[in-house]
Amino acid sequence: MALRKTWAIALFGVDGVLVEIEADVRAGLPSVQLIGLPDSALKEAKNRVAAAIQNCREDWPVDRVITLALSPAALPKGGTTYDLALACAVLAASEQVPAHRLKGTVLFGELALDGRLRRVPGLLPALLAARRNGVRRAVVPVEGLAEAHLVDGIEILGADHLREVIAWLRELVDLREDAPPAAEPRAEEVPDLADVLGQPEARWALEVAAAGGHHLLMVGPPGTGKTMLAKRLCGLLPELTRSESLEVTALRSLSEESTEFLVRRPPFVAPHPSLSIPALIGGGTGLARPGAVSRAHRGILLLDEACELGPKRLEALRTALEEGEIRLARRDGTLRYPARFQLVLATNPCPCAPARELDCQCAPQQRRRYLGKLSGPLLDRVDLRVRTRPISAMSTAVGAEPESTAVVRERVERAREVARERWSEHGWQTNTEVPGPVLRKEFALPEETTALLERGLEAGAITARGADRCLRVAWTLADLDGSPWPAADHVAAALEFRDRRAA
Repeated sequence: MALRKTWAIALFGVDGVLVEIEADVRAGLPSVQLIGLPDSALKEAKNRVAAAIQNCREDWPVDRVITLALSPAALPKGGTTYDLALACAVLAASEQVPAHRLKGTVLFGELALDGRLRRVPGLLPALLAARRNGVRRAVVPVEGLAEAHLVDGIEILGADHLREVIAWLRELVDLREDAPPAAEPRAEEVPDLADVLGQPEARWALEVAAAGGHHLLMVGPPGTGKTMLAKRLCGLLPELTRSESLEVTALRSLSEESTEFLVRRPPFVAPHPSLSIPALIGGGTGLARPGAVSRAHRGILLLDEACELGPKRLEALRTALEEGEIRLARRDGTLRYPARFQLVLATNPCPCAPARELDCQCAPQQRRRYLGKLSGPLLDRVDLRVRTRPISAMSTAVGAEPESTAVVRERVERAREVARERWSEHGWQTNTEVPGPVLRKEFALPEETTALLERGLEAGAITARGADRCLRVAWTLADLDGSPWPAADHVAAALEFRDRRAA
C-alpha cells in the first residue's frame, strides 16, 4: 500500500482552483475518511466510489484505513465532479493500477453505482482553469467531450465507464479522443427591425445603443413597440469574439445548459418582472449560482415593465452596471460572476397606461410615485432615454418603408470597428468601456465643443457621472457620422438623450 495523488478542479464562480487528492491506504481498523471541507454531495462520494469499484470487479480495500485528503484543505468543496478522481486515487494507492498516467492529468466525472461516468456541470470553466494551472491532460465523460474540446492547449480524453479508465491506466486501451457527432444547432432567427412601424426616435436610440454598447430606457404607452425594439437589439450587435464566446459558453455550462458548441450570438435574457433578487443577480445557499445578469453577459438584459420590479431589484443592478461583474458573499465564500451586459429598461409612463396620454386617469402624485421606482442613481447609469409615441397613420404611409436590421447593422459594425481601432492600445472594445478620466484627459475635447456640457454641470442638470456618459455617447454619435472627433452637435445630441423629461 502507498500514498498516491490525483487531481480535480474546484469551481468558485467562473474561477477554478486545482485540487490535489491524496489517497493513503494502510493497515488498521477499517474506515474511510474524507477530509478537506466536503459538502453533503461530496461526502456521499465514498459510497458511490466503493460501489463503482466493486461493480467493476476490482478490490475495495475493506480491511484497510483509507484516508482521502482534498487540498487546499481550507477551501470548501462540493458536487460530484470528484468521483472519478477519488476512485483512481484509491485504486492507485492500493496498488491495483499504476500511477504514472495520473501525473499531470485532471479527472472529471460523477460515478454511477455500476461504474458509468456521468456528465457534470461547469466542465468548460473547470477545463479553462486546469489549462491556466498548467495541466496537460484531462479525462472527462464521453457526454462532455464536445464541450471539453472547446478548450485548446490541453489533451482531452473521454470514457464511458470506470472500467475504461482502469484499462487505460494499465495501458491496455486508449481512451476516446473524438467527440460523438452532434447536430449543429439551428441558427436562431433574429427578428427584423423592419417589423417595427414608426418610432424614429426610438429606432435611432437603438442604433446608438448598439454602436456604443450603451444602456437604454424606453418609456411609452403599451403597444408602441418597446418590447419589439428591445428584442431586435441583439440582431444589430456583431458576433462574439472567441474569448467572449468562451466566457458566455462557460456561464451556460455552469447553468447545466447544453454547451456542445460555442455561443456565437450575444445572449438575450428577458426575465419576468416577478423574479427574485437572487434570480436577478445570482444567489442561493452555500455557493451562489449565476443569475440573469450573468446569463446576459456580453448580450442584452431586457427588464420589461421595469417599474413593476420594485426599487430593491432595480437597485441591485447598480454595481453590475458600474463594474461589469457580480461579487456574491455567502457562507462558503465570495464568488465572482461576469456581468457585462447592455441594460434595456422598458416601462409604461403610469399605472393605468392608456393608449393616449390625454386619457390618463392617474393623479400627478401617482405618476411620480410610479416612475420614482426608477431611482436617480440608477437612471444616472442609463446613457439613453427615449419616449415611444402611439402609432399613427403616418407610420404606414407609402414610401416610408422602415430600414431593415441588415442595413442598420452595417452602420453599427462600421462604428464599432472605428471605436475598436481607436481604443485598441488600451484593450477596450466599445465606447461605453472607456473610463471617464481617459475621456477628459487623453481624449479631451475643445472647450467650445463641451460648452453646453459645462453649463449643464454648473446648473446641476447632470452629474459628473452623467457628463462622462454624455462624452461616451458623443463619441458613438461621431463614429456613426464618420467624424474623427465629436463636435458640439454630437455633445448636444448626447445631452438630449439624457433629458429627464424622457423618463
